[in-house]
Amino acid sequence: MPTRRADAEWTGDGPNGQGKMRLGSGAFEGSYGFKSRMEDDPGTNPEELLGAAHAGCFSMALAFALTKEGTPPEHIHTKAEVHFGPKDGGFAISRIDLHTEAKVSGIDAALFEEAAQGAKKGCPVSQALTGVEITLQAKLV
Repeated sequence: MPTRRADAEWTGDGPNGQGKMRLGSGAFEGSYGFKSRMEDDPGTNPEELLGAAHAGCFSMALAFALTKEGTPPEHIHTKAEVHFGPKDGGFAISRIDLHTEAKVSGIDAALFEEAAQGAKKGCPVSQALTGVEITLQAKLV
């Protein structure tokens, strides 16, 4: 399996510096700084990228789980809300809320919920984040 890479560069002090994050594939490069992380200024932040990675990983894991059950999805859309804030004199990610909606023919709500919970548990990004509470709201549409 390939090793995935990304890099970040920071110039300046903590509150006034600026940084850039890049994906090794070249698919994304974005700037970040104190205000894009702690406030609502333009730019990205590590938590936003983590949320995108988690939503993508979970959606794919759910698609595989549903396909394995003989009910492949037509469409899955997942949002991740990454809660980040002060903790013990520093900062931490306290919780990630996943909200997913899927269009799947031939499945009942209970089996869908079971597949979604299994995907949340089995997704490699969820597994990497075991120190963070992860919630899931799954809905058939």
